Amino acid sequence: MTPTPDQPVVVTGATGRLGGRVARILAERGTEQRLLVRSPERAPALPGATAVRAEYVDHDAVVRGLAGASTVFMVSASESADRLAEHRTFVDAAVAAGVRHLVYVSFFGAAPDATFTLARDHFHTEEHIRATGLAYTFLRDNMYADFVPALVGEDGVVRGPAGDGRAAFVAQDDIAEAAAAVLARPDDHAGAVYDLTGPESLSLAEAAAILTEVGGRTVAYHPETVEEAYDSRASYGAPPWQVDAWVSTYTAIAAGELDGVSDAVPRLIGRPATPLADVVRSAEG
Repeated sequence: MTPTPDQPVVVTGATGRLGGRVARILAERGTEQRLLVRSPERAPALPGATAVRAEYVDHDAVVRGLAGASTVFMVSASESADRLAEHRTFVDAAVAAGVRHLVYVSFFGAAPDATFTLARDHFHTEEHIRATGLAYTFLRDNMYADFVPALVGEDGVVRGPAGDGRAAFVAQDDIAEAAAAVLARPDDHAGAVYDLTGPESLSLAEAAAILTEVGGRTVAYHPETVEEAYDSRASYGAPPWQVDAWVSTYTAIAAGELDGVSDAVPRLIGRPATPLADVVRSAEG
């Protein structure tokens, strides 16, 4: 079923990086859409798009915001101790609103025992969606290539307990294009689980070498121990669940749980996945 003006696609997270990219692509293609956001005044002004206020935790507001929609693009809520409960509330509201199909942004290797702690939340969200009987498509993104430069400290060093493990860093633009392709013809992707990756798996040492080559300053990788990782992050004053998430990002790489290249991105978007070097080069202008 192709989205129509009387049943617009709903895009969540349009004030953020990924949701905003998806909304812009849909607008460029002439797709009618409703942007479900916490702050409508911050939503992008796009042709064919209407902003509606709703937070994931507000069941009734979500039901109103999704009324009449058939397909919903659901980005994950902001990281918090209660994120899984927020997801369940949103999914239940989608059912109550009569939504047919959820396209959910999950994480590569989502599993109940995933090393990366937040990947467990994604697994349980997927399971909750499955249990509702809704049609679904899960986009299991690898680590964002766009965020790799942010791993570098002020001293030019990436520090973390990733060992020699590898990750298949994926460009957010590629994810957005893949999501838009699914949203254009959701029935063709019902029940699909797509691992969205970049074109190669890289160690953090290799990623540092790419940042050095593209950025013009020397970047190195220092493999911390797990104990060192917790000690070095203690000064931020973050709650324990968040520190666990930060550290387990690296230990998941060390465990090999972010390794492996999929062909889903090129199949969905019709071109090769974007290498890390190109993502960094584009960001630096």
